[in-house]
Amino acid sequence: MDVRQTLDPPVVRVSNLRVDFRSRAGTFTAVENLSFDVSPGETLCIVGESGSGKSVSSLSLMRLVEFGGGAITGGQMLLDNIDLVDAPDREARKLRGNRVAMIFQEPMTALNPVFTVERQLTEGVRLHRGLSKSDARKTALKLLQEVRVPEPEKRLRQYPHELSGGMRQRVVIAMALACEPKLLIADEPTTALDVTTQAEILALIDRLKREHGTAVIFITHDMAVVAQMADRVVVMRDGLKVEEGVVEEIFAKPLEDYTKELLNAVPRLGAMRGHPVPKLEADRPLLDVQELVTRYPVKSGFLRRVTARIHAVEDVSFSLFAGETLALVGESGCGKSTVGRSVLRLETPQHGQVMLAGKDLLALNEADLREVRRDMQMIFQDPYASLDPRLKISAQITEPLRNFDIGTHEGRAIKAAELLDRVHLPRSYLDRYPHQLSGGERQRAAIARALALEPKLIVADEPLSALDVSVQARVLDLMQDLQRDLGIAYLFISHDMAVVERISHRVAVMYLGRIVELGPRDAVFERPQPAYTRALLRAVPVPDPTKRRTSVPEFKPVPSPLHDLGHQPKRSVYEEVAPGHRVLITDCGY
Repeated sequence: MDVRQTLDPPVVRVSNLRVDFRSRAGTFTAVENLSFDVSPGETLCIVGESGSGKSVSSLSLMRLVEFGGGAITGGQMLLDNIDLVDAPDREARKLRGNRVAMIFQEPMTALNPVFTVERQLTEGVRLHRGLSKSDARKTALKLLQEVRVPEPEKRLRQYPHELSGGMRQRVVIAMALACEPKLLIADEPTTALDVTTQAEILALIDRLKREHGTAVIFITHDMAVVAQMADRVVVMRDGLKVEEGVVEEIFAKPLEDYTKELLNAVPRLGAMRGHPVPKLEADRPLLDVQELVTRYPVKSGFLRRVTARIHAVEDVSFSLFAGETLALVGESGCGKSTVGRSVLRLETPQHGQVMLAGKDLLALNEADLREVRRDMQMIFQDPYASLDPRLKISAQITEPLRNFDIGTHEGRAIKAAELLDRVHLPRSYLDRYPHQLSGGERQRAAIARALALEPKLIVADEPLSALDVSVQARVLDLMQDLQRDLGIAYLFISHDMAVVERISHRVAVMYLGRIVELGPRDAVFERPQPAYTRALLRAVPVPDPTKRRTSVPEFKPVPSPLHDLGHQPKRSVYEEVAPGHRVLITDCGY
């Protein structure tokens, strides 16, 4: 049964929307002939790959698309019987943030770094509701309590950089709810969050929708999130709506091939159950890390003296063999990225040993370290940020070869073309700039650059989190093919447990700077020992609307890794519960 039959008249009705962008190359139509409506208390999920037009649609409803060079050139958008397409700018400003509000993908860019949380929360209610300063502060405090921010009085006085990613997103949600909007637009609000924070944010949005009767437009490329949140689904491709329906029907009986492709590309937790981990024929590890410690100094006072330290990585040990993938998983701030950067000497550890092919990386001088860097490379999370926007793809792929004076100019050009073949990109892309490639294509170019020196070790730090599910699947297949062909070892850092299950041979679960569980993939996923690992697995959304989570998992707040200078942490002590399966028995606060 269509959920709209039981709901009130639509809060917003979009009919035949068309959005164009004009450039020197001509006019590009980003959205064409798009129609949908959303009723009170209903969640409509708009899904599709990058470039499908889903975010442009939401920005049009906010009348923000005009600030990015776009123009609404056709159709109607009715909200409160006001056509937003023809509404004067002054009328649009009254509605924006008041009757319709938006939660943006990246909370750090949505918040102003120079203003306190209180200033940013009270600005909207003072403007739209005419509240006094004291009443606005009381409203801000109530909003933080409603979105379950701990110690709300303290948070009001803080700045965005002093909050965790999950807490910043809660503040952004509180800002969006400040004027009790009729329509809430959430644009990829959980993409960059770990699974536990994601579960909490999704449950929060769903609870607020039910309690306030707010209509929600939820934009995402994650079909598992769609299964958890949606009442109805609109599937978009190349600016067009290709399918619309009730969420159960979309997942059970999709009509369009594109919808089927999206659903088939979703990594599903448990899909590797029964598939044994391949045996590796290696007697000595390529990488051996022992008792790694990385801490960051905290300076204060006029003289900027070190008064405390952040214990980012504490007593971490593991090994990695050629042709093997070891996944580091855990919540944001657990230290997994710092481990990867410390292994590559991009961060300077305070203690420990990092042996790569028999060489102690921490004992090498700069000249020797530079030579060893040929054997180790990194793939970063954001391919657009890791590629130089001023250089063509050919120059970026051959740059490592030039740095080490390998080959001639002609030979390097041939090598670059061969690398593009290997990552399944057309050779014509050598003459393109990064902005002329899609997100998945940019990540493939970044992988090609990492392969240029034929490294033995690649540290992949969240290489798939910003990619669409179909692109994720292709990049995963690519990485596995390269590993089989070249024997590369991957240190794969991720918070996506379903992706980790698919690609890894072994898994190390991190919490508060320590490895709390380390073992073969099947042991960690099928027989998890620590309560923390079990909590991570429970938090993973299931891509099946008939198996929605009925209760919110309870997660303990992560203790602060900040300690005074005299703090002496306990050594990590492990129990081997099965061959190769170790569990931390030192108390680390969970």
